[in-house]
Amino acid sequence: MPIYMDVHNVPGVKAGDVAKAHQKDLLHQDQYNCKCMTYWVDERRETIFCLVEAPEKDAVKEMHKNAHGLVPHKIIEVSSGVVQSFLGRIYDPEEAEISNEGLKVFNDPSFRILLVTTTADPVLLQYKLGSEKANDLLSRHNKIIRKNITAHDGSEVEHAGSGFIISFSSAGKAVSCALAIQREMEDFDADTIGFKMSLNGGEPVEKSTKLFGDTIQLAQYMCAIAKYLQVAMSSSVKELIAKDHFTKTGKNFLTLSPQDESLLESLFNKLEKHWQDPDFDVDDYCHEMAMSKSQLYRKTISLTGLSPNLLLKEFRLEKAKELMKKQHYSISQITFDSGFTSPSYFTKCFKKKYGLLPMNYIELLHN
Repeated sequence: MPIYMDVHNVPGVKAGDVAKAHQKDLLHQDQYNCKCMTYWVDERRETIFCLVEAPEKDAVKEMHKNAHGLVPHKIIEVSSGVVQSFLGRIYDPEEAEISNEGLKVFNDPSFRILLVTTTADPVLLQYKLGSEKANDLLSRHNKIIRKNITAHDGSEVEHAGSGFIISFSSAGKAVSCALAIQREMEDFDADTIGFKMSLNGGEPVEKSTKLFGDTIQLAQYMCAIAKYLQVAMSSSVKELIAKDHFTKTGKNFLTLSPQDESLLESLFNKLEKHWQDPDFDVDDYCHEMAMSKSQLYRKTISLTGLSPNLLLKEFRLEKAKELMKKQHYSISQITFDSGFTSPSYFTKCFKKKYGLLPMNYIELLHN
């Protein structure tokens, strides 16, 4: 059966009350063919996240509704392995206290700090440096990352070939890990492999339908605007670390104000929404952002270093590469599926950006 995670936002929530509600879920679970695996409760942030094996989302809703009346605000389907990687468990913590009423009571927050790293596309790196040198650089880079994940109690969630997603329960350990990686990479050819990293904190279920999707997305956007070796740090992480720690190492970080973070997120979200629409241009971008052309130009240059037109073009090119990795599409299909209107123009832009023709890239991918 599928596994779901839901979120309940409950003002004033207490761990003891959640333990009682969970016990009621256990009494009702068989009626709805569900299995309540565990939950996370954060009294400070007033959130509860439940992990339930169930035939469908509605079964989870009905079980909660009839057990105690706390209907979830959102439910997403998840993988137990991914939950384990992000949160460290998929069942109740073994060290949980047993109350006088026989309840397991624990206040175990699900808020995590994610360290996201990126490198250059391995295919392009091999084309530029040759397979042997590129693979050696990437292998050494991976060893540095993994050594520091272990040393700072992190959990490797994903390694997609061009970067890592790493989960931490402590902001201090996440920052220390990033700085340790930064120090080791100083003697490394970071520019050549395009190494960047960012830190962001968040909850497992927010607006996205992917576990920690919103947290990952903003971290990736911040990686995109960071310089090589810099640590792009979100305001949510900055607030959690000691001020003196940040002051001593502040030159190593890129930080934005909450307003600029929100603007950066909005800029990229509009591109995510419209990149496949060939009619979407800078005028439409201005309309979506509710800005004049001069305002949009100033903001995108300030945050990304690119004009709106160039930002849109480069975004589409990166998406075109993603399409190529999924299936052996024709150049014409990739052109139109990525929002370009002419195969010749797409080919010209691709060659200028990456140094080889799209067909050559496809051949390297599938060799």
